[in-house]
Amino acid sequence: MCAFANCHWLNGHSGGSLIGMNETLSKLFTRAAQWIALQSGQPATFAFALFMVLVWGAVGPVFGFSNTWQLVINTATTIITFLMVFLIQSSQNRDSAAVQLKLDELIRVNVAARNRLLVLEDLPEEELQRLKKEFGVAAGQAQPETGCR
Repeated sequence: MCAFANCHWLNGHSGGSLIGMNETLSKLFTRAAQWIALQSGQPATFAFALFMVLVWGAVGPVFGFSNTWQLVINTATTIITFLMVFLIQSSQNRDSAAVQLKLDELIRVNVAARNRLLVLEDLPEEELQRLKKEFGVAAGQAQPETGCR
């Protein structure tokens, strides 16, 4: 049993809810990451960021282009970049897992497909290279339907 399971200050009530708290935090992080990823790709977000940089540049003369003035933009961009790395990775992980599951389902229901391809991502690099060559040969032997090769 976890040493923190009975800490009232940690989980708000009597023990045993750390798993539930982790699930709640995970769901909260996932929802926040998805929302932030969606918002960060919007034109309005880019416009806002550009506006902030222009405002920062415009107030440079007021602050005499001081070190503090430079530190403001450097600190802000460093923090945003640091946090966005984790959000982007989370988004990529979710998208990759979703695409993998969809592909697995298509392979599973296709009678002509080789079911061992369902675990392709778990194969050693040498096996992946061998299969890549095999598919390359098969693609070269395929008859073009549209005249494109």
